[in-house]
Amino acid sequence: MTILEDLHWRGLLNDCTAEEALGERLAKGPISLYSGFDPTADSLHVGNLVPLIALRRFQDYGHKPIALAGGATGSIGDPSGKKSERQLLTKEVLDHNIESVKTQLASILDFNEAIENTARLVDNATWMAPISFLDFLRDVGKHFTVNSMVAKESVRARMEDRDVGISYTEFSYMLLQGYDFYHLYQAENCELQIGGSDQWGNITIGTELTRKKAGATVYGLTLPLITNADGSKFGKSESGAIWLDPARTSVYRFYQYFINVDDRDVIRYLKYFTFLDQEKIAALEKQHEENPGARVAHRALAREMTQLIHGEEATDDAIKASQILFGGGLEDISENALREVANEIPNATVSSDTVSGEGLSLLDALVESGLSPSRGQAKKDIQGGGVNVNNNRIQDLQAKLTQSDVHFGKYILLRRGKKNYAALIVE
Repeated sequence: MTILEDLHWRGLLNDCTAEEALGERLAKGPISLYSGFDPTADSLHVGNLVPLIALRRFQDYGHKPIALAGGATGSIGDPSGKKSERQLLTKEVLDHNIESVKTQLASILDFNEAIENTARLVDNATWMAPISFLDFLRDVGKHFTVNSMVAKESVRARMEDRDVGISYTEFSYMLLQGYDFYHLYQAENCELQIGGSDQWGNITIGTELTRKKAGATVYGLTLPLITNADGSKFGKSESGAIWLDPARTSVYRFYQYFINVDDRDVIRYLKYFTFLDQEKIAALEKQHEENPGARVAHRALAREMTQLIHGEEATDDAIKASQILFGGGLEDISENALREVANEIPNATVSSDTVSGEGLSLLDALVESGLSPSRGQAKKDIQGGGVNVNNNRIQDLQAKLTQSDVHFGKYILLRRGKKNYAALIVE
């Protein structure tokens, strides 16, 4: 199977400037290709994953991927898919954001310089900054009519909104992106740009500019913009965007996002985001159709995605944390996994002195943690068999929490009923 056949099978090839010719070029040997992202935040989010994972798919077929960070274009703001102008970012913020996402890119692309097709990260500010405004207008702007630029969907949609419109700054964005492609062709012999379907207009500006200025044929390929089956935006949860940085979105929440995708989406997302082959995905699809309640496909998707971004150990911790929050025991739990649990539930701080000696009354602990509104209710909860300490049921009204209940010198997990959790943080 060729890379283009693989993209078709996965439903990832949305459009291509000259697919047959590109296929013939790919068959001749490795090419360099790139995809860009504007560093508008100090973390990528799952909405950035499709083109970046597509770069890795090309890399796995022997091609040379370039991830382009928009240190220059990011200071302008891409109008594609936006209803209003972005807030302009300073160079210092953009530089910080680019530095911050390097480790996230390394989880997706192989930057091992020992291999011939090692991935590269470049910043378009390095070649855009030295160009004067007059030089840019003369050498790039003259190749495009305003008529053709206005016809681009990203521009037309904003111009039709009289209340918002589009600034000259954003209007110029496509020329900057087009110049990126031309520059990378000249400097790196880069022959292909990939991006989301909303980037089609910007990508074709680049293929035109390279043809006009260098007399060369380069290619553009777009990937579909991902939406959920219910029409909502992929990569959003109730708490906001799903980030790749665990400081913004915990590994547990990242795992939970994928394990809770709509049944109608799970096979599609296995094709879009994972590197599982046709045979494995077909087997998961069969299991999903026969018994969707078992959620085998969902668990496979969540594991594959979490392992890709956060690694095997963090994935195991997220899975263990999930099991604990569904009543599983704390045997063999790691400190990281228990920390994930504590961060996801209400918690209260207690002094280490209170669990020393005779210990802290479980009745008081239930009230202190907020699981029971009063000692009277706490008694009823314990007598009714609904109280668990570290997921072990306790029905003794005289029970006390001592140092033996503290995990990793810090955590005691309390549960009332099946789903009401709280953590005592011992300090």
